[in-house]
Amino acid sequence: MAEGIVHLGLWQGLAAYAFILLVLALARYAGIRRGKMIVLASMRMTLQLVLVGYVLIYVFDNPAPIITLLILGVMEVFAIFNIYKRTGIRQAPRLQKSLAIAMVSGTGLCMLYFLVAVLAADPWYNPQYVVPLGGMIVGNSMTALALCANRLLADLQAQRAMVEGALMLGARPKKALAPLLRAAFDASLLPTINSMVGMGIVFLPGLMTGQILSGVSPLVAISYQIIMMLSILASVALSVFIFLQLSVRAFFNENAQLSLEGEA
Repeated sequence: MAEGIVHLGLWQGLAAYAFILLVLALARYAGIRRGKMIVLASMRMTLQLVLVGYVLIYVFDNPAPIITLLILGVMEVFAIFNIYKRTGIRQAPRLQKSLAIAMVSGTGLCMLYFLVAVLAADPWYNPQYVVPLGGMIVGNSMTALALCANRLLADLQAQRAMVEGALMLGARPKKALAPLLRAAFDASLLPTINSMVGMGIVFLPGLMTGQILSGVSPLVAISYQIIMMLSILASVALSVFIFLQLSVRAFFNENAQLSLEGEA
């Protein structure tokens, strides 16, 4: 197995931006007016990753628990506000609170167990492990919660009559929302499950690919990928479950009537 990794120079990096020209040409040919968005997204991605790279160099050279926790906190806050922007709960304070609690508690508990019981890193706050692995857990949970919130709100709007009919027949709020909660939970888990099903045969995941490119044995890379995907699945499921349980109260007032605040 070859040692080391191919180091990319400036010109090699710039050559990759030819892909952007291809995308712009295809979008224009298809009549899709997304050129400005594509260019801005590429520039923003480049700037953010370069800045993060310099920050990580400092953090890796100066490991400290407070810095590691601060980085994780920034990830959590950014993820929560990103969900607010991508869903219909921007005008629903109670749903926002439920989502924030679910995000922090679900990802936090899974990261804690992963670092202490599974990875057993020494020290536990080693940013080389905590930052990239924690980022994957937070990122996947963010996507799942956004899917869950959007699905729940869309189903509530479409099936409001059914929910109110169940309430009039004497069903409690949680029972009236049960079909919608199950559908939202299923929709949020499906992308992660589909990813796990195709992993290793249809595609090689990012964590495993990165380690193999850096010269790590494929068997070691596979071990990391397996425990990482199991941690992601648990974090996604726990975060979504907590959100759905808390969101029931956000959709109803003290008289068990369907509240308008929970609607998009």
